[in-house]
Amino acid sequence: MENYKRFGLPAFIVIMAIIPHLLNDRWQAVAITFLVFAVVALSQDIILGKSGMFHMGQGLFFGMGAYATAILNNEFGWPILATIPAAILIPAIFGILLAGPIVHLRGDYLLITTLGFNIVFVQVLQNNLGGVTGGPNGIFGLDSLSLFGTELMSQVAVYYFAFAVLLFTFWVMRNLENSKAGRAMHYLREDQLAAESIGINTRIYKIFAFALGAGLAGLAGTVFAVQYSAVSPEAFDFIQSVLFFSIVIVGGSSIPGVLLGVFVMFVVPEIFREF
Repeated sequence: MENYKRFGLPAFIVIMAIIPHLLNDRWQAVAITFLVFAVVALSQDIILGKSGMFHMGQGLFFGMGAYATAILNNEFGWPILATIPAAILIPAIFGILLAGPIVHLRGDYLLITTLGFNIVFVQVLQNNLGGVTGGPNGIFGLDSLSLFGTELMSQVAVYYFAFAVLLFTFWVMRNLENSKAGRAMHYLREDQLAAESIGINTRIYKIFAFALGAGLAGLAGTVFAVQYSAVSPEAFDFIQSVLFFSIVIVGGSSIPGVLLGVFVMFVVPEIFREF
């Protein structure tokens, strides 16, 4: 792991910084989605890998962030970048409200419950809640990114927006690992009873994990909305949550493992589409 931190992560960052200039439009789009899915998978890792909770509803928080950006931009005319705080806070607050009553559940019971919430979320979107979610067709025609009055409409600009979000996620994960909360979550994952016996409030740290994971997934949702200039319910259904869950299980609870999991579960199938 030390070699990864010293050489692997910097090499990955350098490669990802230059790679969009070596790709055609199709593969630039794949690269952007890889970055988005990596952020969501890392947010899933906070709940599943770091805290040991069998959560399979990350598509719910991912979709909340995307729809927060889409609704604020489409209905209220907010610039895309101005919607980011709401896209983080709304899923994070909902994560706290969701986790409060269910964190006592373990294993398959928690998994099925969170998956059920994801299914309900998609049904709510399809029913056009409040007349602002667009129903089954979703919301289209979102504005492009703009910075200091300059429109950033190219796919490369969206790529670097996604890349910046991934770098921010790396920073969060690194600080979490070295923090009191990160250590508490580690003990919680290894043995909840032992964690409680040494004075760790496991309920608080479980809710914290949900809030942090939900907020990061919501931020990734903003990038997703920008990439396609649209959002629709099927993009956030339970199949997506199963994918993110599988990525963490396949890759293991580490940044390189999650990145490898996203590559195996998403990029490799895209490669074979060529044949």
